[in-house]
Amino acid sequence: MEREKVYLLLTDTGTMFTRMIKLYTRKPYNHASIVFDQHFNEVYSFGRKRPRNPFIGGFVNEDVRQGLFKNARCAIYSFDATEQQIDKMKAFIHKIEMEKHLYRYNLLGLITFIINKPYQREHAFFCSEFVAQVLNKGGISQLQKPISLVSPNDLQNMKNLQLEFEGQLADLLDNETTNQVYPIIY
Repeated sequence: MEREKVYLLLTDTGTMFTRMIKLYTRKPYNHASIVFDQHFNEVYSFGRKRPRNPFIGGFVNEDVRQGLFKNARCAIYSFDATEQQIDKMKAFIHKIEMEKHLYRYNLLGLITFIINKPYQREHAFFCSEFVAQVLNKGGISQLQKPISLVSPNDLQNMKNLQLEFEGQLADLLDNETTNQVYPIIY
């Protein structure tokens, strides 16, 4: 059975909102996205719909070449998935995309996350909760906790991940033109 790479993009954009999250988590990355192509055009998450306002959020197809991502530090991990697994993950994302007006960023979920109480809201996700649900729909996830308590660090610690890149996201994207798409930087 043929397998393709799928990527997890973990970032630290350095905004005030992410610095507050980082104070609590004490982890280097506080935003998670799932990526379906090596050129980072299919990047999905739950986050800001308007870059200057962290409180207006929801489902986003992220453009990692501009806005908050321009100065972001990142870690990119890959895993192999079958065509069937990818189709299931993309179908779940497509359904949300078609109904994105119904979906919200799960601020309440961040509060219940802090107090370690699972709480799944309908039509609402925070970034790592969304990515965990996508992985679950594709039969990929082996996380041992409720999806509403999954952090970017939990995703980073999943088995069968391969570190592809760590450093400034802009450095990775600049290297696309030199055919050196994924230099691993420690």
